Amino acid sequence: MATQTTESPKKVLIAMDGSENAEYAFNWYVDFCHKGGNHVILCHVADYKGLVHTPVMSLDTNLVMRMISEEENRIKLMLAKFTEMIKRSMMDGQVIRAVGESGEAIVRTAREQEVDYIVTGSRGLGTFRRTFLGSTSDYILHHSHIPVMIVQIPNTSHQ
Repeated sequence: MATQTTESPKKVLIAMDGSENAEYAFNWYVDFCHKGGNHVILCHVADYKGLVHTPVMSLDTNLVMRMISEEENRIKLMLAKFTEMIKRSMMDGQVIRAVGESGEAIVRTAREQEVDYIVTGSRGLGTFRRTFLGSTSDYILHHSHIPVMIVQIPNTSHQ
């Protein structure tokens, strides 16, 4: 006799970096995976590497502080957008801002928040580029203690 099981709600972490790929992964999750009762955590890892590699890097503290302030404002707008995405999708969820290297921070946050699985987008790097550039989704896949779903925007050029 088959037993009927009721699946308990899951905690899901979706890695969000503000890219088209991450937004596609979020929408894909909403359309194909989300179940009522699931708690969704949109996790953003702020990346300040762009500031360090800016050609304008200066000893002028006012300039550096202004650049940091502009980056913080950009991040706040992004986090507000993520919060709105959760509300618009009518899901139970929250936005978390993590710190550190992207892959490590996402895996750490998933462990700390005791999520059941991770959803992340993929930039679709080829093997050669991923080997030399690294890949956040690749890091998450190989270091996560839980299932990882990597969602890639379909390549429509082959159709």
